[in-house]
Amino acid sequence: MKKHLVLFSLFILPIVAYLFFASGVNSFIKLPVITKTIPEIGADWKTLEKEPLSLSNKITILGFTGTDLLSKKGNYFNLNQKIYDRYREFKDFQVVFIAPIGTEEQAQLIMDKLKTISNTSGWHFVFASPEAIKAFYAQMKLQGKLDDKFGTTTAYIIDKNRNLRGRKGRIDKDDAEYREGYNTTLVSELHNEMTDDVRIILAEYRLALKQNNAYRQI
Repeated sequence: MKKHLVLFSLFILPIVAYLFFASGVNSFIKLPVITKTIPEIGADWKTLEKEPLSLSNKITILGFTGTDLLSKKGNYFNLNQKIYDRYREFKDFQVVFIAPIGTEEQAQLIMDKLKTISNTSGWHFVFASPEAIKAFYAQMKLQGKLDDKFGTTTAYIIDKNRNLRGRKGRIDKDDAEYREGYNTTLVSELHNEMTDDVRIILAEYRLALKQNNAYRQI
């Protein structure tokens, strides 16, 4: 009997443990696609520097400011400290907020404040008409809605192929596990769920890069 227990401990338990942890890794190695291929930033939308901007080939944290940016300045600080500063060294990582034309001065004030605590080279405000913003948001096919000022406190993860990534419920979108975005008002949500999910996205691309490099060396 003791011999069988020893054999079980030496050979069977390690295999069971491996299968358990391997299945867990496979479950979380990919962050589900919520909406496939959201629109590209409009060609005529410009940043504060009057430059065009692109979502393609970037990992983007995407947000919508609305017309009253200063009322949400705490949200930008939360996102900056909990997400942006943690991952900004990743060269293809950026934060993009879509703002209505006419809010450039407010956006500049926000940027000036952020520059005192962070390197903001990967943080952008881009400006479009309210109609263009509404049309863009509608094509993201989300449960959430923009408010009457064309903004939301929710931030979204967009991958390099412009897929919106999040967490799918086991049953449907009414499942408590479903998540299409992250509330920038809630520091705990940014620190826990969003930090984990951004880490998964970056791990995906690091793994893909390693596999591509290994393939070239064959």
